[in-house]
Amino acid sequence: MTRASGRREPRARRRDLPQPPVRLQGGRRGRLRADDAVLRPARRHRLGGVGFGFNKGVVTGLLREELGFQGIVCTDWGLLSDAVIFGEVHPARAWGLEHLSTAERAARALDAGSDQFGGEQCPEVVVELVRSGRVTESRIDDSVRRLLREKFTLGLFENPYVDPDEAAETVGRADFAALGAAAQRRSLTVLTNTGATLPLTGRPKLYVEGVDAAVAAAYGQPVSEPAAADLAVLRLRTPHEPRENLFESFFHSGSLAFAEPELTRILALLDAVPTVVCINLERAAVIPEIAERAAALIADYGASDAALLDVAFGRAVAEGRLPFELPRSMAAVEASRPDVPNDTENPVFPHGHGLKI
Repeated sequence: MTRASGRREPRARRRDLPQPPVRLQGGRRGRLRADDAVLRPARRHRLGGVGFGFNKGVVTGLLREELGFQGIVCTDWGLLSDAVIFGEVHPARAWGLEHLSTAERAARALDAGSDQFGGEQCPEVVVELVRSGRVTESRIDDSVRRLLREKFTLGLFENPYVDPDEAAETVGRADFAALGAAAQRRSLTVLTNTGATLPLTGRPKLYVEGVDAAVAAAYGQPVSEPAAADLAVLRLRTPHEPRENLFESFFHSGSLAFAEPELTRILALLDAVPTVVCINLERAAVIPEIAERAAALIADYGASDAALLDVAFGRAVAEGRLPFELPRSMAAVEASRPDVPNDTENPVFPHGHGLKI
């Protein structure tokens, strides 16, 4: 900390640090998006101020020549042209090349070494680039060869259809469902367990919110009011701020903290009755007050009510660990570096946290 400002001394930015060699899993063939994490160690001089799908230094220089990747490179979605989604116009995400036409962007992506344009339906643009001489037919053949090679390897020409009888026997198989149910239970992450609240015993009177009362009835006696309960079970989702754009609304963003009056309502329940809180971490959440006052706090990443209650009652073992830290405040989030993970000041729970019960 600096004494004058109270701010942390800047640490070396991760992209300035020496990077270990990148190893391509599964060999040098396959398929990568042009913004895949394997490309992120690209040296600063290669970035060039444009999206990776347009960046020859990254796609050809780093990925193909230096790392020897021979497979398919697909750009991120919507790099070339504007799109109308649910009646709303979404401008092309042509980072650094917004001033170019669709055809010029396509040419730049092909020059960079990209093989496939994610989310685009404009083959006429490529045809015209070849006819005009801007892009050679041999360059298109290179990408076509990569795409066809994978299709031949998969047998999509010789045997393009699945066996419907085999599909009916395979989809939803009981042993597959059992493995999925077990994975849900193992993935649950116990963050706090004040006073060894967990595992629960007997058949307590349960007040539940966000939990199917019919499922809870297999573990205890559901009641309609917190005052009548021995214990409450509360399921929450990470907060987000609504967006007017319909497509954007599917991808939650904005503040990670519970707003008023919702936070006060939650804390009132936690103060009224010992409460097991389970929060779905579709992204990190700012929950210091909830963590402090919950009898037990569990994180889930997509788990059924039965999976949660099996862990709470000791019928299954939670083995999960946090995949990211949980910040202490939105101020800490805003003060952290956007390109460095787990960088907030004094998080409530660090990356990798998880208790055994």
